[in-house]
Amino acid sequence: MKTCSACFRLFSQDSGFCPVDGQRLIPVAQASPPRHPDDRRVGATLCGGRYQVWRIVADGGMGRVYQALDLQAGRSVALKILHPEVALDEVSVERFHREFEVSASLPHEHIVEVLGFEKTEDDSFALVMEYLEGEELRTVLKRDKVLPPERLVRMLSQVALGLVEAHERKVVHRDLKPDNIFLVGTHDGDRVKILDFGSVRDNSEGAKKLTVVGTTIGSPFYMSPEQAQGLLALDHRADVWSVAAIVFECVTGRVPFHASTGPMILVSIMGSNPLPPSEAGKAYGAPASLDPVMEAAFMKSPEARLPSVGLLADRVGQAYGLAGSHRDWAHMPQKELAARIRAAMPAVLARHQHGSASAGAAPAGAERPPIAAVAAPSPGATDAFAEDIVMGVPQRLPRWVVPALASAAVLLCALVALLIAR
Repeated sequence: MKTCSACFRLFSQDSGFCPVDGQRLIPVAQASPPRHPDDRRVGATLCGGRYQVWRIVADGGMGRVYQALDLQAGRSVALKILHPEVALDEVSVERFHREFEVSASLPHEHIVEVLGFEKTEDDSFALVMEYLEGEELRTVLKRDKVLPPERLVRMLSQVALGLVEAHERKVVHRDLKPDNIFLVGTHDGDRVKILDFGSVRDNSEGAKKLTVVGTTIGSPFYMSPEQAQGLLALDHRADVWSVAAIVFECVTGRVPFHASTGPMILVSIMGSNPLPPSEAGKAYGAPASLDPVMEAAFMKSPEARLPSVGLLADRVGQAYGLAGSHRDWAHMPQKELAARIRAAMPAVLARHQHGSASAGAAPAGAERPPIAAVAAPSPGATDAFAEDIVMGVPQRLPRWVVPALASAAVLLCALVALLIAR
């Protein structure tokens, strides 16, 4: 192994120069890891002397990630070590250990490889993983706002391949978001790695449950309605919703559901419909052919939703005019995908426009029907109609609520005044 004397990244023996700093690399045997004034782990050797820590890579809510040298295997690894306060929580430690168990049981080229689970000398716990050089999808979106279609299709196809085995085993990731999609650059395009299986729901028979009934797990912007409610009946179709939310953001530059607080985001998810991608992403040229795909992926009822991430990937690719399936596109060179999409899109858009005109589609900006069908209102309920209630949460308050609350407030004030007068 070699290292850079400026940034202390670790590289393979055949590397010559650091791509970040341009420095000539030197063998690790001729260098010493640096020390960090605020982190005694940097420069130390952990887990019984096996892992030599060279630098801090990232910080998260659960722990800190380091790049380390595995002195036994002679390779670079990532150590994800729990923060001290998190390491004191038994449930958090159990989730961390389950991340190791689930990831280790799902070896796949598009899931990060997990190598070990260790106790550290400072009474914390470390997850040992393959070290990846690249960037999270979140970083790309912050910089570029959206992805070009060819990059989106290739990435989504690889995500679908990575999730298929987990879903077949009844394992739900439950925290899919741009932060957990890692992109490793190659000559042909991104190589995708799915990260962080610490929030999984294992629906297999006899699996241990770590989530209290009614608890919501996941990131609000990418959470399905059934996740938002903490329902027991939650399966792989919750991941379909989350991946659809990622796709929506990749083509529009914005999340499909937004509000100022976490609870309000969840209310929005359960009680409203997102804009069509062609409208929300008009500035970025999101095609109208994606609109029905997203509508099918954002169905409130899991039974009505697209049934798999693979089918979602197929529908997205077809919306860009591609023939075949996600298995064909996952490793197709990005340049070839771009050429195929450019050649096919004029015909796709023409067909979509013709189909919309034939169906008498409502003009842009017109109110759309609700995505999810719900029970009809009871007889005489003239102020309520189907789209008022979705998944048991009102989309808007019935007209009688405000007057009733106002009357109650007046009565309460009168009662308080009476008590004070006495």
